[in-house]
Amino acid sequence: MARPQDHPPIADPKIGVLLVNLGSPDAPTKAAVKRYLAEFLSDRRVIEIPPIAWQPILRGIILNTRPKKSAALYASIWDHKRGGSPLKLITEDQTAALAATLPGVLVDHAMRYGAPAIAERLTAMKDAGCDRILICPMYPQYSAATTATVIDKASETLGKMRWQPSLRTVPPWYDDPLYIDALAKDVNDQVAALDFEPDEIIVTFHGMPARTLSLGDPYHCHCQKTSRLLGEKLARPYRTVFQSRFGPAAWLQPYLDKTLAALPSEGVRKIAVVAPGFVADCLETLEEIAGEGKELFMQAGGTDFAYLACLNARAHGIELLASLVKRELGGWIETG
Repeated sequence: MARPQDHPPIADPKIGVLLVNLGSPDAPTKAAVKRYLAEFLSDRRVIEIPPIAWQPILRGIILNTRPKKSAALYASIWDHKRGGSPLKLITEDQTAALAATLPGVLVDHAMRYGAPAIAERLTAMKDAGCDRILICPMYPQYSAATTATVIDKASETLGKMRWQPSLRTVPPWYDDPLYIDALAKDVNDQVAALDFEPDEIIVTFHGMPARTLSLGDPYHCHCQKTSRLLGEKLARPYRTVFQSRFGPAAWLQPYLDKTLAALPSEGVRKIAVVAPGFVADCLETLEEIAGEGKELFMQAGGTDFAYLACLNARAHGIELLASLVKRELGGWIETG
């Protein structure tokens, strides 16, 4: 049946996939970093201190001191040729590679903080005709401060739509055999290319305040299981640590920096470090772990240090991502 001539235009129905990662500043400048941090550190899923106590600290101290230092760190890893941070560019590459495996599906990406925003891309996908959208938070291990805040923002966006698309979410894949296999293969490939044999594999995850565990957040348990399954698959000595703590409160332990400083005195002088909680390299992996972490370890007496890159857009990572997404698209597309 033909639509009346005065009927509003309606795009042909489509299936969409939206990859969502954390985000990064638009530029390695103090102003851009300040905008990014203001959004990131105002998220109540990230900072659970009541705003009446937190915002004066954020606005009065942190946003006046931290952006300049962070901008210099971003500048040290910025890809000026392609015009972006590693996280942004790798996410773009992942999006393009995944799209090539899903003909007929609209694949896009967004960032929880910064650009492109979740609201912008969800709206664009809806306008393009996507009446069914699969959201893939790019976090293997669930946390309220990562996965949940992505879903919060997507739900907020849908709350403003008259005609909402149907949504699905890729669940955390911290113990999925596909993920563990991809990690193990990629770690083995990178270790095989080293000019030394590591005494241990250091498996590090982004830290969270210790209280999140008692509050019911499964993140710590997810990280520990990922690490255990990866260590078993690798059949190598390993240990699990957490990095990026700040403030006086206790965070999940053991801490990466203290571990790196102590390892040489324990006879562990050759290490390879992997960060399986990240699917794309970023400031935290490239500067904090590969840069500051290496310096700390070598100054403590280490002889060999290697940071093993995230899965990024290499074959093992894209095969994993495609398998996870196709599985969750079951019933919406033919996946056989």
